[in-house]
Amino acid sequence: MSITTEFLRRPLMTGAVVASSRRLAYAMTEGIGLEQARTVAELGPGTGVFTDAILARLTPDARLVAIELNPVLAARLSATRRDPRLTVVQGTAAELAAEVGYELVDAVVSGLPWTVMPQDRRGHILDAVTEVLAPGGRFTTFAYLHAAWTPPARDFAAQLACRFDRLERSKAVWANIPPAFVHRATKRGKDRHPWC
Repeated sequence: MSITTEFLRRPLMTGAVVASSRRLAYAMTEGIGLEQARTVAELGPGTGVFTDAILARLTPDARLVAIELNPVLAARLSATRRDPRLTVVQGTAAELAAEVGYELVDAVVSGLPWTVMPQDRRGHILDAVTEVLAPGGRFTTFAYLHAAWTPPARDFAAQLACRFDRLERSKAVWANIPPAFVHRATKRGKDRHPWC
């Protein structure tokens, strides 16, 4: 079973046609403090490309909670990754606080397809992310280069800007199909702006 098969079977539940590259996984996990993290949440792990990159950076006593909506992908990830630091949850990112046990996390790594979601759902999930991030916590996600100019992508960038203190955008990761870039964000110390 591949990510392509799941995309064809459940296109609204599976955001990618092919799995992300290892180069994109490296870009997603670098510079966000995973080496010092105690608890990390991953949204939409799919086949586990980002999961493996996260686990490679975590200390032996850290914890990773991977939340996957697609039941087939969640079961496969759980069956193929035998790491005591990893807990795979078949659930929704919108219920992130419940899925991580209402504790604060040091980082959230997301493989969710933000630009195909309705605007209010994007906002609801981003609110869930900021709710569980510890002060100074990092959020990272990616976007496809060819779609960066589209209204949903611009709206997503604006939603990030009103919830996080510092935003960074990586260089293009050309060794991905399609080419992508990474958004990195740091949680603000106070509540989001009222215009979010």
